Parts: sequence; structure tokens; C-alpha cells
Amino acid sequence: MASDEFSGNYMEKHRPSEGWADLFPGTIRTISRPSEGVVDLLTDNQVLLRIQVIEAGMVRFRFSPEGRFESDFSYAVDPDFHPEPPSHEVVEFGDGVAIRTAALSIRVSRNGLKTTISDAKTGKPLCQDDKGFHWQDNKTFGGEVVKMMKTYQPGEHFYGLGDKSCDLNLRGRRFDLWGSDTYAFGPDSDPLYKNIPFYIGMHRGGTYGIFFDNTFRSRFDFGAEQPNRTAFSAEGGEMNYYFFHGETPLDVTRAYTRLTGRPGMPPLWALGYHQCKWSYYPDAVFRAIGKGFRDRQIPCDALYLDIDYMDGYRCFTWDAERFPDPKGMVADLEKDGFKTVVIIDPGLKIDPEYSVWREGIEKDMFCRRQDGNLAKGSVWPGLCHFPDFTRPDVREWWAEQFKELVGDIGVRGVWNDMNEPAVFEDGTFSHDIRHDYDGHPCSHRKAHNVYGMQMVRATQEGLRRFGDGKRTFSITRSAYAGTQRHACAWTGDNVASWEHLHIASLQCQRLAISGMSFIGSDVGGFIETPTPELYLRWVQMAVFHPFFRTHSSGDHGDQEPWSFGEDTTSLVKQAIEMRYRLLPVIYSTFWQYVSDGTPMLRPMPLVAHRDPDAYWRSTEFFFGDHLLVIPMTRESEEGRFLYLPDGDWFSYYDDAKPKSVRKDIWVDCPIDRIPVFVHAGAVLPHWPLQQYVGEIPHPEPELRAWWKNGTETSRWYEDDGDGQAWKEGVYRDSTITLEGSPTSLHLTRQWTGSWTPGYSKIRLVLRGLPKGWEALTVQADGTTIPTAPDEDGNPVAVLPHGFKALMAVWKAGVVPEPAAETETAATV
Repeated sequence: MASDEFSGNYMEKHRPSEGWADLFPGTIRTISRPSEGVVDLLTDNQVLLRIQVIEAGMVRFRFSPEGRFESDFSYAVDPDFHPEPPSHEVVEFGDGVAIRTAALSIRVSRNGLKTTISDAKTGKPLCQDDKGFHWQDNKTFGGEVVKMMKTYQPGEHFYGLGDKSCDLNLRGRRFDLWGSDTYAFGPDSDPLYKNIPFYIGMHRGGTYGIFFDNTFRSRFDFGAEQPNRTAFSAEGGEMNYYFFHGETPLDVTRAYTRLTGRPGMPPLWALGYHQCKWSYYPDAVFRAIGKGFRDRQIPCDALYLDIDYMDGYRCFTWDAERFPDPKGMVADLEKDGFKTVVIIDPGLKIDPEYSVWREGIEKDMFCRRQDGNLAKGSVWPGLCHFPDFTRPDVREWWAEQFKELVGDIGVRGVWNDMNEPAVFEDGTFSHDIRHDYDGHPCSHRKAHNVYGMQMVRATQEGLRRFGDGKRTFSITRSAYAGTQRHACAWTGDNVASWEHLHIASLQCQRLAISGMSFIGSDVGGFIETPTPELYLRWVQMAVFHPFFRTHSSGDHGDQEPWSFGEDTTSLVKQAIEMRYRLLPVIYSTFWQYVSDGTPMLRPMPLVAHRDPDAYWRSTEFFFGDHLLVIPMTRESEEGRFLYLPDGDWFSYYDDAKPKSVRKDIWVDCPIDRIPVFVHAGAVLPHWPLQQYVGEIPHPEPELRAWWKNGTETSRWYEDDGDGQAWKEGVYRDSTITLEGSPTSLHLTRQWTGSWTPGYSKIRLVLRGLPKGWEALTVQADGTTIPTAPDEDGNPVAVLPHGFKALMAVWKAGVVPEPAAETETAATV
């Protein structure tokens, strides 16, 4: 394969010849209804458009230039997604066909199959075809190069596409999707590791999303090549896309994750702090890293082993000299609160003495070239063969390989790297490598973008099979839409620079709204050496990233929290401790992601979507419903202007309220903290400090309630933190409503689920009360509760764990009659 195959210039150099004509649909000849919710439109030149109404705001469009479709198969669509077609009507009119649901009005022109999709309630256009569907015959590989072109709505802005490293707003840019090992990528590097062909469009007429479910190398253009036009295309396969409409951009993301799936709840320890390096060895060094955390009382839950733990980089083996007793080592670390996570790559060394490779040969598990020869490529072990993870029996075989590693030795997590797949000589596999694709045979042109997804799918199954009922924890570098069902991810081989700190913030926000909320970056940078200030600022930001891991290449020195001097160590420790106190908030936000599909990280433009001033904001982001985080992304930054959206806000640290009512306000940024604001009315659960999850078996929570002159709702999710009982409703999902006035604060609480906590009391701290409050009286479920001030003077009351209603009254307020007891919601 030519070297440019792996570069961002591939599509420019290999675009179809100018002599190849674009072909277009003709005139609708027949209209049919082959099944409920499906409308087929066939043209006189045999182009078939199939429109499938899935939900009121979700519609699928499939085009075929040959009047027929191949079997319908997708790795992206969640197998458990089975919606009933909503009520809709189909009307034929002079110029074409109209389909209407409660949310959408779709008009298809009789000539050319061009669509106009409008909001059914307002009548405003959401998305309109320009050229619409067209194609070229692919004379090199067969099939078609499929294309779609739409108009650029006035004032339209675009977000999504996974881990692109540019500004959040995609307007005026174009991108390729082709999973690539992009070491030391920059702000304009493209393509990158992950391939998420989903984007959100926002304009004054409304909000929509498009998911182009095509795994071939694809391109998206948001007005770069032709102003006022957007386009997406692929080098093969179908023009097959889903259209989503919602009242808000977050509704669109929720709909997308209904289609492509949501993860299960992670083990709670996976949301703690993780430490990694290329590489920790021998075992004495690995153990010493754990001791370093505990001696310094810096919280940490997971330690990682990179490729040097293996025997000659052979997957599923251990270097007997470096790690003579891996089972004993893993067990000892587990007793001290550390989970061990190991790396596994896809390439298996060609070595007759290597049992895993030998078994793979005997069972014919590896990818083959077009002529039937086994595909080869060099990676860390040397020359390797690679399993075809698109075969069910190969995934089954791969899962079995974890029996010793997980079932016997006790490894708790697996990290899949190099799975784009990356190959040293040519960047990736040759196009002519064949794949089973779950019974739909194809070349690597179609399977490349899902290879890593199917690898981590098999890895997850191995963890599930041998994990003794525990929740799985797997990590992937490469991903396609739907990978969130199988793994979390990190953003790849970044650089220790201020620019990359900002890029990490952008990538994690973008991936979250693209369905992959369980995401983080290599804290401090994988390549080169961070300054103490850069490392600290990165840690402070990553406190609010769902996956929180320091990782470095190791060739430039140490990158543990204590590696940058005592002053920095103290501040890094302080930030990590903040993460552990906030774990109940993070866990509750993860539950909203699992149960509702709501992204954990929420970019400012998608929350303040009605304010055009927010459309280009990228630094600030929301974590969950109530926290606004503003990372420091410039060296020696001691203050900055930030965008504070409409509403009342408190500083998380000291309850100070911004003095300015302007959206752009100045805030001081001392080195010991980053600006974090809390939405007034929020009720956020906190835990006492632990060195690792489970150190305190039943930590007594603290609810911090920020006063609001009005009403606000918060969520608080609890369960056992591991195991599968949550799937049977053994959890407590509380909805807490705060109603405040100048002289009172009223909390009501309802919950679902059958989980019973192991603690008996809840500490309630009332924050941000109006100035001059006095004579405070607190009642919980009709019983008067004594209060005492905390160190900051905030009133504190200790409540029974099952409280359902609370009233706090101060100043001249009159204590009301006990509130009627709120009925606990039915158990799920």
C-alpha cells in the first residue's frame, strides 16, 4: 500500500476521475408500502429510496441506484433497539410525496428524490437537499461512490463527528473518517483514531442530527468546498442515513444514543483516578507506584501495565523475569485498593512456540488477503497475524483467551490499543484483506473503521465471561458509532503542550455529544514533558472528564502526581481529592447517560443553543445538569473572561455570586483551582474523602443544596458500585426538587429502585443562603432537626437516609405545618 494511504491527503489523491460523471435519480414511477412505517419510492431509472419512520422525530433514508437493497446489517445500531413505528401519514401530491409525523414533515420531490424536512409544529425547514443523492460508479473497486449534498441554512452551525481536534464548531471545514494512528496529532490533523459519522445542525429554524451509517472511508464537508452547502459521501456502500429532530440539541444526542445504544453502569472504581506509563516494570517498580500513592495519601483506584509486562510483546503472556508472580502481585495490589489494567493489542506474533498464535493458525482465526494468503504486518512483537474480529467465532475465541488473565490472575480491566488497526510498514491493512463482516463478506475498505470496535466488543465479552459477575471495564483507541456499548475511550497519543490541553477539552466534549461520554485524554500529554503548571492544570480539568488517567511515553521522565515538586504535588493531590468527593455526582451523571442518553459533558453551544453568542464558545463546558467548568488552557493564566449563561450561579468553592450580569465576566483563576460554577438550586451529593473506592464500605453522603429563589430539580443515583443487580432495579434513583424563596427552602425527594443504603444518615449543608439569614428552623418529614454551622458558616443538618421532605425557614418566616409525606415511587 502506498504511504499516502494513511494520510489526510488520500481522498484528494484518489478521488474519482473528473471524467466520471455524477449520476442522479430520475422521476418517481411507483410508490409502495412494503411494511409498517416504510415507504418505497422507485424512479424511472431504477433508483430506490426507502424511507423508514422509526420515531416521530427519527427517520431513516436508504438509497439504491439499482432498485434493490442488499441485506440490512449494521454494527452501529443497538440490537436491542426495537421501536414501534409512530402514527404517520403518507400523501401523494403533484410534485411528489409527503410524509408527516407529530414532529416532522418530509416532502420528497417527484423529480430527483430531493427532500425537504421541516418541523411539523412550526413549519420551519430543518434540512433541505441541494443536489440531494447522487453517485458515481466506482470503476476501480466496483460499487458506487455515494454522495449527499444539502443546503446550508442561514446562520447554521455544526457540531459532532467524534474526536476531531479542531474548534467545536465544524462550520467551514471538511473531514475524513478513516481510523488512523496519528501520533502527536495537531489541531488540523485529520483523520484521527475514531470514526463517528454523526453531527448536529443548529439554526434559528431548529435543531437536527444526521447519522451516516456507512463504514467505508467517508467525507463530511460543512461549507468548505462550496459555500452554503453541506455534503457527506463514502467510497462505497449505501447512502444510508438517519435523521433526528428534537426540541434541543441534547434531545438529538439522546435520540442518536437510543439508536446506537448506551453503555451499562461501569464499576464505580473506574470513575476514580488511574495511573499509567509506558512502561512500569519489573513488578517491584509497579508495586512501588502503588506504595507511592498510599504513602502520600493521593487517591488512586487503578494502575496500568503497558506492553512491557508481556513476554516479547506476545499478548496474553507475562515476562517471567519481570513479573514472576503476576497473580500474587495483582492480589496484593487489590488488597491495597488498586485494580490492575493491562494492555492487549490485536497483532499476534508469528511464532510456533507461542500457543495463542499457534491455536489461531490451527483454527483459522486470522485475516487473509484476496488471494487467500494470511495477512501480515509488523507491530511491537515483530511480524504478526491479525484476528478477523468481524467473525463471530473469532470474537468467541478471543474472549476465551482472557480466562487466565482475568479469571485466574485477577486483572480487572483491559486496554485495547493499536486497533485502527495500526501497522508499522504501511500505516494500516491493505485494501484487499478480506473480512467476514458477520456473514456479509467484504474487503478492508468496508471493515477498517469497525475493526477496533469489534476487537473491544470481543474483549468486553472476555471480561464479562471470566469476571465473576463484576462489571466490565475496557478501553479502546479506535471506535465507530455504537462503540459506547462496549468500552470507554481515550483521545490517543497527544503532546505535553498547552495547545493539546485545549484540544483534549474539545475532543472530550465532541465525543460526549457524539454518543461516547466515557472519555478522557492522556493527562499531562503522552509525548514530551509537561511543566509542573501544565500538568496541574491538566489534572484540574480532567477531574471533570469521565475517564481520568495520567499516561506518558516514559522516555522523558516520570509523570506521577509527585514528579513535579512538593508544591505541585500538594495541589495535584487537592484536585484528585476533589474528584473523589464528587464521585456521587459523577456516578449520578453517568446514570443519566446510561438511562437517558444524556451526554455527561455538554458543550456551551448545545446548552445555550438559543443564544448565537454561544455558538463559537468552546472552552467552557457543563458537567451534568448543574456544574459549569472553565479549564485554564494558557500558561501563567491568573484570570480570564468566561461566558456565564442565563440563570443564577454560585462559585463552587466559596458560594460567591458573579458581580456582573453580563455573559462575559472576569474571574480570578488562582493556581490552586479552576473556575467551577454551580447552578442555583442544585442539590449535589458528595462523599467523605477516600483513598480508593470502597475504602469506606458505606460512606455517609453529604448533600450540598444551593439556595435558589425558584425551583430546580436534581438527580442522585446510588447502587452497590459493582455487579449486575442494578439491571434488576437494585438501585436508588432519587429526584430531588428544591423550591426556594427569600425566607425558606423546601426539598422534596422521590425515588425509584429497591436498593437500601448501608449508611443511616445524610449530612445536609445549605449553601448560598441570602445574606442576613437568621433564626433558622429545619424540619425533615415533620421532625425538627437541629443545625450547626460548618467551618464556612453554612448551616448543617443531619437527616435520616430515607428523608422525603424538608423545610428550612429563616428570618421572619413562619414555620409551616409539617409537609405531607411524599410517597416513594414504585419499585422498578
